[in-house]
Amino acid sequence: VQLVESGGGLMQAGGSLRLSCAASGSTFSINIMAWYRQAPGKQRELVANIRTGIGRINYADSVKGRFTISRDNTKNTMYLQMNSLKPEDTAVYYCNAYALGYSYWGQGTQVTVSS
Repeated sequence: VQLVESGGGLMQAGGSLRLSCAASGSTFSINIMAWYRQAPGKQRELVANIRTGIGRINYADSVKGRFTISRDNTKNTMYLQMNSLKPEDTAVYYCNAYALGYSYWGQGTQVTVSS
């Protein structure tokens, strides 16, 4: 499974961005897809995940009500719509897929939110 993120950038607080993660390879084997982020000097943290098939979704408390995760199975692409951005959302955002016991990561995309 290969993952490629896009859509990061610089945004003012209160603005919106949409991240995309295009998956290729053995995408039929993916059980869970997720977005993680890592801010400078901090550990990588889960932002949101979505289980394929049943479509169950989970969000970190810090993004509930502001971020929306979704997946377009026809395009093998996952999205993260980020609204009401805050400076503390600044981080490198990583796409993750879990398939057949393995965890796959994208290269990451930088999101910077200015106050």
